[in-house]
Amino acid sequence: MTLSIDLYWSFRSPYSYLVTPRITALAKDYDVTVNVRPVYPIALRIKDFFKGLDPLAPAYFFHDLERLAQMLGLEYAWPNPDPVVMDFATGEVPAEQPFIHRLTRLGCAAAEAGKGLPFIDEVSRVIWSGAPNWHEGDCLAQAVSRAGLELAPLDRLIEQHTEQYEEMIERNQEDQRAAGHWGVPLMAFEGEPFFGQDRFDCLKWRMTQKGLVRRSIA
Repeated sequence: MTLSIDLYWSFRSPYSYLVTPRITALAKDYDVTVNVRPVYPIALRIKDFFKGLDPLAPAYFFHDLERLAQMLGLEYAWPNPDPVVMDFATGEVPAEQPFIHRLTRLGCAAAEAGKGLPFIDEVSRVIWSGAPNWHEGDCLAQAVSRAGLELAPLDRLIEQHTEQYEEMIERNQEDQRAAGHWGVPLMAFEGEPFFGQDRFDCLKWRMTQKGLVRRSIA
């Protein structure tokens, strides 16, 4: 029996990036369908979210990311440019955002085409692996190509149907909360939420209880 999970995921979330290779391996090795549900990052969804953080939070956050990436053997550096333009000193997030809307809509279009998981895997590697100016040249186009799609047609699609993809993102965000949490990465399986990259093993354990089986090798 094929098991299915909903993956609520953000292009600005480093923890989303860090869990994606494990989700990809899960879908490759086991009889699992992963429904990629891109959402906007919390910086856009919750007004002034970063203004109320404890002063210790940023230092711990960045330290945790670096050691986790080392533990997982993944390349990591804070993106240049940041997918969400904001002032880290004040927590101010301007309304004008040049990157995140396009990225999130592209993720939805890729998911619609049945390539959501390879798309977020390849694109997040470009954004989060330390390559500068990921938004320039053919960096994104090559990543999208590795995922089995073409960037130019996807861009035309989201430009022609912007409202449709905004509605899709809004539905994803509503379903995310209905699944039991507001953060990313959030894996929802049979009515149970698993929030955070550190809940992946717990998710896999639960799926094993529900009949998770390896894919047959031809």
